Amino acid sequence: MKKWLVVAGLMALPMGLQAATLSTGKNIKLLVVDGKKVESSFWSEAESVDLPAGKHQVVVRFDGEVKDGSKTTIYTTRPYLFELDVPEQDATIVLPRLTTMSQAKAHFQRGPQWQLELDNGTKRSLEYVELQGKGFAAYSDMEALVADYNREQGITFEQGYAVDLEQATVEVSEKGEVKISGDALAQLKLWYSKANNEEKAAFAQWVESQKQ
Repeated sequence: MKKWLVVAGLMALPMGLQAATLSTGKNIKLLVVDGKKVESSFWSEAESVDLPAGKHQVVVRFDGEVKDGSKTTIYTTRPYLFELDVPEQDATIVLPRLTTMSQAKAHFQRGPQWQLELDNGTKRSLEYVELQGKGFAAYSDMEALVADYNREQGITFEQGYAVDLEQATVEVSEKGEVKISGDALAQLKLWYSKANNEEKAAFAQWVESQKQ
């Protein structure tokens, strides 16, 4: 999977930048955007978020009513993560219409067809990662689950826009030779994003010691 430095999150837009509304289709729950949980009210769940055009990380799942024989039941999937290039127009994350339990199970078992439907009617296929939780209540804290994934993948968040940080710092030749490139700051950001909390704390102490 391509790794990039996610920037721009859900912060106020710089002047002159155009925002678009990213929505979800029927029975698709918007969970996390740019590392932050999408807050919902007690009465209704959030179905859209305003984002500046550019790279964003979006996590959703299918969670809705389907027919199981003569009964109606809830079918819920694992969360799916997208590295999404949000356009300068409103867009919606959609799936084919799923109405029965057997239909939904079959669709996700063979690989769901996630798409981004633009306001002008065109559709783009979306590449995705199916997040895997561990242990009891593995999906109860979606922010933590996404944070673990981002740490493993070297993804971090800053104010601004998406930059392919690893591509800027690691080059692999056709012969498989690895060469470190990019400036020192980019390299520091890459390795810091891969560190766990204890390693980050130790690094922070070292930085302080260098100021003395």
